[in-house]
Order: sequence, then structure tokens, then C-alpha cells
Amino acid sequence: MRAARFGAGAAVWSMMLVLAAASPADLGVATAAGKTCAPRLQSYFASDFKDAAYQQKTFQKVASAWKRPSASPAAGAKAVVIATIASDGSIAPPVLHLKSGSDAWDAAALAAVKSAAPFDPLPKSYPHPSVEVHFHFECAG
Repeated sequence: MRAARFGAGAAVWSMMLVLAAASPADLGVATAAGKTCAPRLQSYFASDFKDAAYQQKTFQKVASAWKRPSASPAAGAKAVVIATIASDGSIAPPVLHLKSGSDAWDAAALAAVKSAAPFDPLPKSYPHPSVEVHFHFECAG
């Protein structure tokens, strides 16, 4: 397996995922302490993977599949899920690399990546058989 390279050149897709709300207090989800936080998803591809359209489409699939639980971890906490996308778009079982402190949040993060797969095949121009992607599911405070 090839080691993924992440660094200053790594592409990042980020979008604030805010639920439709009737009042400012409803803009997030409740944390264990009863405060609200805005759920945020970011994806980090290996730095040598340059196809922005592919990255955005992959991000959108995971974002659409993310079913945020009603209770969240502490503000600022995040779950990190690592997935390796093969050339045909399939993934090996994703790994929960960092726990958020909320079992429900972590399970929802893993479920989002699993249910978003399979992804589109990797671009033919990408010279490697797979690409590693880190998905950060954050409870932004």
C-alpha cells in the first residue's frame, strides 16, 4: 500500500453543513453540555491528487450521506474517517482514525463514508492504483 502524502499542497474541500432553522438557536445540533454546534465536514486528499472536480463530487456524496445524530460531541471535537478509494471507485472498509468522544457521532461519520461508496472511478490521469482520503466530521463551536 502506498503511503499517502498530505501537506501544505493537499486539496481541501470544506462546507459548513447547517440544518434549516427557524431561529439562531436551531442552527446546530445540541452537544452533550446542551450547547449547539455547527456540523462541518472537510475532506483531505493526498497532495498529488489534483482533480478538483473529482474531489468535490466525492465530498458531496459523503456530505449528502451524513445523517447527523441529535446529540453531538463537545464543541471543537471531530471524528476523522480514513478511506482508500481504489481505481474502480470501490473502497476498503473505512477506518475511524480519531474518535470525537461521541459514539453516535463517530458511528454516523463511518456510516456516511460507507453509504456514499462506491465513488466514481479514479481519473485515468492519476498514476496510482488508489488514493487515501481523510474525512473530518467536526462539531464546530
